[in-house]
Amino acid sequence: MFSKSNLLATLAAFVTMFLLGYGIWQFLLADFYEEHTLKNFLNEDMNMGLIAAGNVIMAFVLCSLYSKWARGHHSAKEGFQFGAWIGIFNGFGMGILNYAVMGLMDMTGTLVDAVVQIVFYGIIGMVIGLVYQKTAPKA
Repeated sequence: MFSKSNLLATLAAFVTMFLLGYGIWQFLLADFYEEHTLKNFLNEDMNMGLIAAGNVIMAFVLCSLYSKWARGHHSAKEGFQFGAWIGIFNGFGMGILNYAVMGLMDMTGTLVDAVVQIVFYGIIGMVIGLVYQKTAPKA
């Protein structure tokens, strides 16, 4: 769990998650999400420290899960597949549940967000897979 590979992958995943997430949700698709939001509960002043802390926790959990999932077969492809499954779980699974229960976005926003989540977590998984591939003990 606290191996060199896992800790380096956590660091790389954290940086990717933090910067890519900020780029996607604050810049690239901010206007789209604003148009499709039905109820806005966002804080006007984001707490970047807590966002970073949450990203570190998620990165560590993703890396720990990936290490079990990949069974020693580390690559960008394996990582992307792993991340895409996480994106499907989070984007479609949790997204549709949130739509049904909270109605924060309309269905178009929910479905687009699901696709964005798949790509987002796929990229993060790819980074994790590459770090594991480069740092895994040689057999």
